[in-house]
Amino acid sequence: QVQLVESGGGWVQTGGSLRLSCAASGRIFSLNAMGWYRQTPGKQRELVATITTAGSTNYANSVKGRFTISGVRDNAKMTVYLQMNSLKSEDTAVYYCNSNMISGNNYWGQGTQVTVSS
Repeated sequence: QVQLVESGGGWVQTGGSLRLSCAASGRIFSLNAMGWYRQTPGKQRELVATITTAGSTNYANSVKGRFTISGVRDNAKMTVYLQMNSLKSEDTAVYYCNSNMISGNNYWGQGTQVTVSS
């Protein structure tokens, strides 16, 4: 099992920046990839960005060029960051950290609210 702890959400003005962090602990040696997803009321959760343990990244078209996902691993923990720049009102959502395991299982963080407004 993997435990995920998110931080870094909040309110920011349009055009501003935020950085989200997600610390994974537990069976991190069984990780395949980690990522960020987001959800707004009445809509399905959507992919924002993912990073594999080999360092390959994938982004939703809507955030390419504005968001950057990165990861740092030590023996006991893996931390994934999502740097969000040039934020738009449509980026407002609850952001969830995800860990995808080699087994195919997925674990989710508790979610962190990001609000972008003028």
